[in-house]
Amino acid sequence: MVFSKFAVIGVGRYGANIAKRLAEKGAQVFCFDNSEEKIEAIKDEVAFAVSLDTTDQKALASQNIVEMDAAVVAIGENFEATVLTCVHLMDLGVKRIIARASGAHQTLILEKIGITEILTPEDEVAFVVREQLLNPSILSFLQLPDDYEIAEIKPPKGTVGRTIDDIDFRNKYKLTLVTLKREYDVKKDGDYCVEKHVVGVPNSDTVIESRDTLVVFGTEKHVQRFIDINKV
Repeated sequence: MVFSKFAVIGVGRYGANIAKRLAEKGAQVFCFDNSEEKIEAIKDEVAFAVSLDTTDQKALASQNIVEMDAAVVAIGENFEATVLTCVHLMDLGVKRIIARASGAHQTLILEKIGITEILTPEDEVAFVVREQLLNPSILSFLQLPDDYEIAEIKPPKGTVGRTIDDIDFRNKYKLTLVTLKREYDVKKDGDYCVEKHVVGVPNSDTVIESRDTLVVFGTEKHVQRFIDINKV
């Protein structure tokens, strides 16, 4: 089995989270940061971690970084270091470069030097918070291109007690029900606790329960329409 190799440069909270999630999926993750403390914190969770000044092209080249399938530049506190690191990665011939930017100005600069995949975590967080504040029915979601999203939503009152076939997600609302997350009361060590489990692929005769979470795919407009129509 061939594993993907990824470099994560800058392992503060954001970069470390990316590195850990990649490693959990079986990728070989190589972490670089000029902070020995941050490298020490991540070294046991990834394939390789070393303290390194990535603004030094020779230092980068010494790590065989050109062999990586992609490099994620997640340096948060020093945008000059982000730009220099990206330029060095491009000069070295790294296949794919994904870089972090804070705000429109940094995004524009990265685009001007040729970076096409740009992460804007602050914007992403603000977008999620905005949606959850404006619509408490939405528990979480993944924004996709062209206004599509995968959203986890509380079942609107008008759907509780009805079957999936009766609700008719696809034809009536232009949504796809991906799955359900269902809460169960479980007794452990003499005490009851709540566990949430994925139902899998729901059958047409599955009945929506009030404590379910619906995982739906569709446009933002159609998700909102589904919630609004079934509020009562």
